[in-house]
Amino acid sequence: MFPVSRPVNPTISLSKTSPQSLPVGQAVGARGIVKAFGAGDARTLALKGADFEAREGELHLIVGPSGCGKTTLLSVLAGTLASDEGEVQLFGTRLTGLSTSEVTRFRCRNIGFIFQQFNLIPTLSLVENVSVPLLLNGSGRREAEAKASERLQQVGLGGRERQLPTQLSGGQQQRVAIARALVHEPRLVICDEPTSALDSVTGHQIMDLLSGAARAPGRCVLIVTHDPRVYGYADRISEMEDGRVTGVHAGESLSSFIHSENRS
Repeated sequence: MFPVSRPVNPTISLSKTSPQSLPVGQAVGARGIVKAFGAGDARTLALKGADFEAREGELHLIVGPSGCGKTTLLSVLAGTLASDEGEVQLFGTRLTGLSTSEVTRFRCRNIGFIFQQFNLIPTLSLVENVSVPLLLNGSGRREAEAKASERLQQVGLGGRERQLPTQLSGGQQQRVAIARALVHEPRLVICDEPTSALDSVTGHQIMDLLSGAARAPGRCVLIVTHDPRVYGYADRISEMEDGRVTGVHAGESLSSFIHSENRS
C-alpha cells in the first residue's frame, strides 16, 4: 500500500557504521541504554542498561507494566531523548554522539510518529496537518498537499481534505495521524499506544494500516502498547520490566506468549 522509502538525504553528514558490524536486515539496534531522571536522592533510573533490536520489514511491539521504561526507550530510539549511557543505531546510522541538529535532521527525514492523543493541529485542515512533515523537509506547499491528499485517500479519508480534525471521530483522527506519519516515506514508524483509546473494530483497522506500512521494504514499525488485542499483529514482541528488555518473543514463543496473555 505504501511506497518504498527513499534513502537518507545525502546532504546530511552522519556517522555511518560499517555494514559488517550490523546484523543482516537490522533496522534498530540499541545496546546498554541507561537513562536517569532527577538528581541526588530524587534520581530515578528509567532504563538500566537496556538492549533492543528490531528488523526491517517487521511490526515490533514493546510491552510491559506501566513505569517499566517502554516510552523512555522509544524516545531514546527516536532521538527525542538523549541517553546517559549506551549506543543507538538506526539503519546503520549511529545516532549516539551526533549533534542535536544532526539528530533532528535525521529524525525529520527518516522517522514518522503516531501519538496516543493524535497531536493534530486543530486550526489546520486535514490536508494541512498531513503536509507538515513534507514542509519541514523542504517540499513546496502545492507538492506537499498533493502528496498529503494521496495519503488521506489511502487511509479512507479522500474527499475530506479541507475538514478540521474536530469534525472527525477518534478513529478518523488516528487515520489522519497515520497519514501524517507516513507521508514523507519514513524508514522507521514509531507509535505510542495507538489503539488504547479506540474501540475494537477501529483499533483493528488502525493495526491493519500499520501492518501494511511495516511490510514495505526497508521499513520498520515500533509500537509501545498495553493493548493485548493487537498482539496478534506482531512479528516480534519485546517484553520490558524494571528498565530492561527481559524477553523477546518470535515464532512459537510469540504464539505461546499471545495465548497466555489472552487467557489472563
